[in-house]
Amino acid sequence: EIRLVESGGGSVQAGDSLKISCAISGFRSTFYFVAWFRQAPGKEREGVASMSFGGGDSKYYHDSVKGRFTISLDTVQNTLYLQMNSLKIEDTGMYYCSADNQYEPILLGQPRYWGQGTQVTVSS
Repeated sequence: EIRLVESGGGSVQAGDSLKISCAISGFRSTFYFVAWFRQAPGKEREGVASMSFGGGDSKYYHDSVKGRFTISLDTVQNTLYLQMNSLKIEDTGMYYCSADNQYEPILLGQPRYWGQGTQVTVSS
């Protein structure tokens, strides 16, 4: 069974940093794609960052987080991270970890596997 379990969300002030984690288990393949999505109240879910597991260092970032967020993967612990610096109020939302064996579903915002989400709230 494939499981994704997020942790590390919380409430911070604008300008602060926060690192959220996602423990990934159950993948039999050594090559798959992982991503972070977020959804703010009243808004559509959007892709924040993505990368491949086992396929090199190519990473994607949404324009709104470039230079502030960093996606990374600990291949020993099978844990996905999202380091978020210089947080803004508009970064507030539920952050979801996701994974798929193919990249196209992630590109379309429809990866097969999802975590339960972790809330990030940024206040002024």
